[in-house]
Amino acid sequence: MGSFGSPNIASNIMKRFIQHDFPDVLRRETINGSRVYRNTETNRTYPSVTSVTGLLNKKSIMEWRKRVGEQEANRISTRAATRGTAVHSLCEDYLNNKQVSPSMFDQEMFNAIKPHLDRIDNISCLETWLYSDHLQVAGTVDCIAEYDGVRSVIDFKTSSKPKRKEYISNYFMQCSAYAVAFEERTGLPVSQIVIIMGVDEQTDASIFYEKRDNWINDFISLREEYKEWKGY
Repeated sequence: MGSFGSPNIASNIMKRFIQHDFPDVLRRETINGSRVYRNTETNRTYPSVTSVTGLLNKKSIMEWRKRVGEQEANRISTRAATRGTAVHSLCEDYLNNKQVSPSMFDQEMFNAIKPHLDRIDNISCLETWLYSDHLQVAGTVDCIAEYDGVRSVIDFKTSSKPKRKEYISNYFMQCSAYAVAFEERTGLPVSQIVIIMGVDEQTDASIFYEKRDNWINDFISLREEYKEWKGY
């Protein structure tokens, strides 16, 4: 139930879905503190896409936690994760043609994101588990759909402050991996990446566009680095 004064919001246009036969073969597990996905048919175990891209920020996050202190770092991280999960759920429900009731803490950010959700249609994936044997990774993609008529991997993000494009390489690499995984499962290429980022005290979301082919080689290199580090 939304907070007092929070309106129910429903999409003006019913979103259409494209059905794909994704086999239910993945099981999510944890190995030495890292999320992995096991394919029950092949018994192969792959790291999550976000575990791989997390290598990019590992050092800077450790330095930030040391600088602000563990208690403050945990407070900020918990708040960001809680709000990110809430806004992400609102986006998913909205695209599922459900009425949503943002809380007073989430309403401003959701209102900034909503016009861009209205540009999405013909949805193939929404919080869908995918895997790639070529890249040897698996994970949960936010959305694969047409954005302004172009099939795209679409990722929903939240941020306490505006981000410059050069600081979100991990998002582009992550989405490029999901594009390859989707193509392996369906035979349908996805060339475009769209990041929709809600930002505190910003009345419109930040939108970032990229091409999968600009980032997939960087992801492959990072995947090799992860394999050397973890052994799988």
